Amino acid sequence: MKSIDWSKLGFGYIRTDYNVRINYRDGSWGELEISSDENLNIHMAATCLHYGQEAFEGMKAFKGKDGRIRIFRIEENAKRLQSSCEGICMAKLPIDRYVDAIKKVVKLNERFIPPYESGASLYIRPILIGTGAQIGVHPGTEFMFVVMVSPVGPYFKEGFKPSPYAILRQYDRVAPLGTGRFKVGGNYASALLAGEHAKSLGYSAVLFLDAKEKKYLDECGPANFFGIRGNSYITPKSDSILPSITNNSLMTLAREIGLTVEERPVLEDELATFDEAGACGTAAVISPVERVDDLDLNKSYVISKNGEAGPVSTKLYNKLRAIQYGDEADKYGWITFID
Repeated sequence: MKSIDWSKLGFGYIRTDYNVRINYRDGSWGELEISSDENLNIHMAATCLHYGQEAFEGMKAFKGKDGRIRIFRIEENAKRLQSSCEGICMAKLPIDRYVDAIKKVVKLNERFIPPYESGASLYIRPILIGTGAQIGVHPGTEFMFVVMVSPVGPYFKEGFKPSPYAILRQYDRVAPLGTGRFKVGGNYASALLAGEHAKSLGYSAVLFLDAKEKKYLDECGPANFFGIRGNSYITPKSDSILPSITNNSLMTLAREIGLTVEERPVLEDELATFDEAGACGTAAVISPVERVDDLDLNKSYVISKNGEAGPVSTKLYNKLRAIQYGDEADKYGWITFID
């Protein structure tokens, strides 16, 4: 603990004291177990290894100026995990069991929650995997829910600064009617090659287009995309886009500050009309977009002309973080306290 410089913390894994686990066997969920072991003992024929029965969530706990610990939108994460489990035929953990497990693991690792003034937080990673030994493509019958935590700093080392994104038409993130709307590991594995290609060319990530027509905006790397045009907050909507809890929260705050929210299919050509744009998700909250280069059409959409985040994105970013850290009143009931 003495070796952690909270102000210089990156976004990565640091071992903490405990994780928690709940096993599903014989048709029911067992008792919560506390472990200090970082390893999982699973069978080599487990369905998570062979057939991709795995779903996960990403959350954060924050320490406020008042010293209280806050977790952001815990029940929405629980509901989304249930949706993911339904999508790939896994047993759904009840919401109250999920909430209790998150509270328990955060309290057990309280000493790893970064102090308020550091700007860092405790990242919470719940995962649910198929553990039953099985050869044959059909849903598993045994599962394990695990929650691990790690203190983290900013997702991007440059911080809240605009960066470039690329459109690479030779890659699809997910199939149009596939698992894109679920938070499962396979979606991220399928996007790794495109992401590494983009980074090798000097971009932060890929702005994917829809897999069917290649003309509508999809997700922005591992995050949702939004654009600001005049008095409107515009974000893509389709059956292949993961419902982002961060994006949902930003839409609520956008309405609060007087913006019109449009959640709809967004054509690539609309990039030329945006005053601001960003990728949004739990890890970074908002990562402002400097420009988007369509490398196949040799087109560049410059969004940030001065290299700085726009005023609306900045206001939304600061407002959401203020709620998370307790500097602004939580009028929407998003915060769960750990006492």
